[in-house]
Amino acid sequence: MEEVVSFINGIIWSKALIFLCLAAGLYFSARTRFMQIRGFVEMCRLTVQGEKSEAGVSSFQALAMSMAGRMGIGNIAGVATAIAFGGPGAIFWMWVMGFLGASTSYVECTLAQIYKTKDAEGRYRGGPAYYIEKAMGLKWYALAFAVATIIAAGFLMPGVQANAIADSIINACRGGALCGPLDGQFMGLESVQALKLGIGVVVSLLLAVVIFGGVKRIANFAEVVVPFMAAAFILMAIVIMIINYDRVPDMFHTVFSSAFGAHAAFGAMMGLAVEWGVKRGIYANEAGQGTGPHAAAASEVSHPAKQGYVQAFAIYFDTMMVCTATAFLILAAGTYNVYSPVPGGAPVFAGLAGVAEGAGYAQAAVETVLPGWGAGFVAIAIFFFAFTTIMAYYYMAETNLTYVNNNAKRPLTVLLLRLGIIGMVIFGAFHNAGMAWALGDIGVGLMAWLNIIAILIVQKPAMLALRDYERQKKLGLDPTFDPDALGIKNADFWRTRKLELSRSE
Repeated sequence: MEEVVSFINGIIWSKALIFLCLAAGLYFSARTRFMQIRGFVEMCRLTVQGEKSEAGVSSFQALAMSMAGRMGIGNIAGVATAIAFGGPGAIFWMWVMGFLGASTSYVECTLAQIYKTKDAEGRYRGGPAYYIEKAMGLKWYALAFAVATIIAAGFLMPGVQANAIADSIINACRGGALCGPLDGQFMGLESVQALKLGIGVVVSLLLAVVIFGGVKRIANFAEVVVPFMAAAFILMAIVIMIINYDRVPDMFHTVFSSAFGAHAAFGAMMGLAVEWGVKRGIYANEAGQGTGPHAAAASEVSHPAKQGYVQAFAIYFDTMMVCTATAFLILAAGTYNVYSPVPGGAPVFAGLAGVAEGAGYAQAAVETVLPGWGAGFVAIAIFFFAFTTIMAYYYMAETNLTYVNNNAKRPLTVLLLRLGIIGMVIFGAFHNAGMAWALGDIGVGLMAWLNIIAILIVQKPAMLALRDYERQKKLGLDPTFDPDALGIKNADFWRTRKLELSRSE
């Protein structure tokens, strides 16, 4: 089974997908005239402003929901694995992916807003499946993406997050901070396996409470938790960098030199640095993957470009702040290993003997500041990162299930999806990390292939929306959207909204 999964993963995550992610980001940056630079102040302003209604959530809530999806275990364990297999230079390529990915995120999230609709319960729904059908006119392609997302977000990707929660708690327990030694057996299972199973059950029960509460509860929960957990984690990274201030200059030199093959130890790993930087970069910030548009479509805004700006900011925050914080605390503390690109070869760098790649690197780094408690602190951070991501995965899967059901209210299919994702959380927590990551990578890669190709084809409405937004801003207006004036077809929600507003005046 593992060999089959590894084979499929290798095909999906070939160098072609790495090139596609980078090329699409560079292309969209040029097409938008690097809006991620020109519009940075506007991104920040729109993040804290925005409308709200019974049908939709505020811009900040939509940002929090999308950040809940973006800020998962990829921000901690993903960064650590990028360093382990690609060397410190992988961090530079994660930055590149984040910078270029901001424009990609603008395009996909603006398209989601333009082509959003309302479901049977009057809530906003949207995402790649919706804009693929309405802008491309290819129902089969839209259904393919919707089904792929239901499988990926509902069954393949949650296991990675649950597994990371369980492993980080196990690491903390072994450090003696949260519980005693893990010896003996419990109910016929080794203590470690029994604890992982118990963790999976607890996480699944907590998830059930949230997802049975509906989309609004997801938004409300994410709005509170996401900023708090990110701020706490970044603060800890800053503290570690201050304590290890003498290592900071060398750390930057190592990152940049190894990114371009100039470092004495890591120079031969440049190709792997690019591969793992892009691979884990898109896993962490999800730019182009097609996940962010689902939350973007749920926002109440007067112009689609507003949410495009907000979601571009989400990429910056995720990559430049949270992923960078993880990388710096690991590199500054020196608590990492870099494996040889030659199978069976000696490690290129061994700063943490006996610790597998993943969250353990970050936990060991924080242990240098909080002996006996650092691993527990990171375990708590990972729980919030991963748990909110699982919630976001459920929302994406539910949105695409709604699309497959033609926006009809079918409670049985929703119930089966909820039970399925709850079951996969238990499965992921209990089983090995290698399988969990491989399945998650397949889900991420499959969605990225389908979505990036689609937005390259249907990008024009997003570009028209950007020009229109900038034109209205120059006139001193609060931009509003009129698809007919821009020649955009099938934007039914916005056309109906325009008619309703004209009748009320």
